[in-house]
Amino acid sequence: MNTASPTTYARTVHGSGPGLLLAHGAGGGIEANFGPIMAGLAARHTVIGVDYPGSGLTPDSPTALELDLLADQLVAAADAEGIDTFALCGYSLGVPVAIRVAVRHPRRVTRLVLTAGFARPDTRTDLSAAIWQQLHTSGQHLLLSQFLTRLALSAPVLNSLTPEQVRAAAERTAAAHPTGTAAQVDLVRRTDVRTDLAAIAAPTLVIVTTGDALIPVSLQHELAAAIPGARTAELATGHLPFVEQPSRWLELITDFLGPQQEDV
Repeated sequence: MNTASPTTYARTVHGSGPGLLLAHGAGGGIEANFGPIMAGLAARHTVIGVDYPGSGLTPDSPTALELDLLADQLVAAADAEGIDTFALCGYSLGVPVAIRVAVRHPRRVTRLVLTAGFARPDTRTDLSAAIWQQLHTSGQHLLLSQFLTRLALSAPVLNSLTPEQVRAAAERTAAAHPTGTAAQVDLVRRTDVRTDLAAIAAPTLVIVTTGDALIPVSLQHELAAAIPGARTAELATGHLPFVEQPSRWLELITDFLGPQQEDV
């Protein structure tokens, strides 16, 4: 089910059971980032996600995006579905979004799963994001698709493809970049939630994508080290676990969430 209105972002809801909110990455969307594991998540949870401005059915924003705005819309979607407490899964840019939800609503968040995440971009990540933003804004979407393929796939997976296969895949995806990509990537470049990390109270799993050339492993471990009691798990993928190892990603998430009591 997908819904949208002038006052709320496009909302996706699947399954039944205890609540599970999803926060997607920059240049992605709920379906794009979580679609391959959605059925598995929804088998035990009421799964709720919202698409950021310019992704899915959510219109572009006339103003710059802010983490708290995205976090508020995600919580509002839970409220609209009658979900009081919930687990929360953030991917990439969705990680700092999820962190803002967890810090601002600590009594509502039961567990936190953070994949391919960061608390702040380092210089290398900011440079990648700047090129990403510029290529999208200038309309060079084929070159952008090739650039992101280089960054997002792990070396073994990328090297299993021929240059011709990579170009063909880039041509297929060049028209699929969300219109809000540049604004979402701009938010990546402005993000810094390091001062929030010590305040996270929910049990947390940080899933480190060990072959990631977009979000360095060092940033992912820096994130985990600053969250009290956080557990880590390694996933041998690039930045796209839903492409390279969706079954293993789902397993890590569902094992950590475990059976949870439904809201009454």
